[in-house]
Amino acid sequence: MIEKDISKYKKMFSEYTELRIQENRNCAISVVNGDIMGNNRSSESGVSARVYKKGVWGFSSNPTISDETVQTVIKAATENALYLNDRERRNKPPLPVSIDTAEKDFMTGKKRKTQKEMIDFLKEIDSYIGKTYTDLTARTTVYRCLEMEKALLTSEGSRAYSMVPRSIIYTSLSLTKDGQPFELYEVFGGFGQFEDLFVKPEDLYEKIDSQYEHLKKKSEGVYAKAGLADCIFGPDLAGILSHEAIGHTVEADIVLGGSIAANYLNKVVANPNMTMIDYAHTAMGKLCPIPVFVDDEGTKAEDAVLIENGVLKTFMHNKESAQHFCVKPTGNARAYTYSDEPIIRMRNTAIVPGTDKLEDMIASIDDGYYLMQASNGQADSTSEFMFGIVKGYEIKNGKLGKGIKDTTISGVAFEMLKTISMISDDMSWSCGGMCGKKQLIPVGMGGPAVKCKVNIGGK
Repeated sequence: MIEKDISKYKKMFSEYTELRIQENRNCAISVVNGDIMGNNRSSESGVSARVYKKGVWGFSSNPTISDETVQTVIKAATENALYLNDRERRNKPPLPVSIDTAEKDFMTGKKRKTQKEMIDFLKEIDSYIGKTYTDLTARTTVYRCLEMEKALLTSEGSRAYSMVPRSIIYTSLSLTKDGQPFELYEVFGGFGQFEDLFVKPEDLYEKIDSQYEHLKKKSEGVYAKAGLADCIFGPDLAGILSHEAIGHTVEADIVLGGSIAANYLNKVVANPNMTMIDYAHTAMGKLCPIPVFVDDEGTKAEDAVLIENGVLKTFMHNKESAQHFCVKPTGNARAYTYSDEPIIRMRNTAIVPGTDKLEDMIASIDDGYYLMQASNGQADSTSEFMFGIVKGYEIKNGKLGKGIKDTTISGVAFEMLKTISMISDDMSWSCGGMCGKKQLIPVGMGGPAVKCKVNIGGK
């Protein structure tokens, strides 16, 4: 655990400075077909300082946390900034002032489980799967936990402490039918620690039963017909679309790098029934999967309403991009480890729920697909995307039909959004989203189900 209040170091600042002390703690356990294949626990901690001078940054970090190293990194970051300023002479104005304080410690109040107890928990799940579903060719159960603990101090007066944990259990089931392998995964858990989320192994059995049933239907299913189709995206898929194909295009640094979204500000990019928000910490009265109250530049984290009633309204900003666009920073500056500089990152990005019922959305389609889960995929700064689909069903005459085998979807997000005609009235967050923009970092993705038109691949 790190020190929560690092205000004593402010006297060492001479320029605009951000001081951050951070520790990331990881735990990973994996059981494959009854055998323990992974069991490790690790931590990474240190101190970093970032100094701004007239348009340039100086940065320094050290893995040792002590009064001496804090002084050393502040001095080095300051000297770096002054040196670069002497050479580059950008002469930019001071960054926007944003001062906030917050202390958010989400450490569990329950007695912590030992590594052995968590291993036994996973082995019980593995045993249940192996005994219940004897036709499986492979099964994997994995537990992963990340605890991100940060203390931040800025020369402007912002002070923040946070300990944000995320714990997930991942199960993957495989079987073979007619010589063809089929696989399906499921993720359980999310925000919190093991003790908060996983009480008894049998609490997950019903969900694992459902996972197996989806796998069987997939193996007995059909290939989707290639072409433009009426589809319903389940919350997981809608969340990935929001993050990958839309969210990245409206991060201000990506906009400055040439994103197509630069051309669409204050223009219609979606059906008027759609609003999309990058939530800071709370959505619909509930805490988000990755709550951010003060970002890693000391800015108060506020919701960024990206698309409102179909119109692109804003980008996600750190202080420097906010200065460039003459707007307020949104609190989107985040860093993964102590040795990373904060960059513009999403927090919890989702389409806002609508008023439609999922059953009515399905009933409205004569011939289409209900797409529930993606595997991998990619999108670029034009908003063009392609995602693999690993779980889905036909829709025939307004009813769910056969499962579909693995396929793909593709399109241009800012065109596809205009085809959204129905949005469900519920909200669901995925559990284990990670974003790989320059540095890995946990993110929240999710939303309601949406009805749209999209290109779907065939066999």
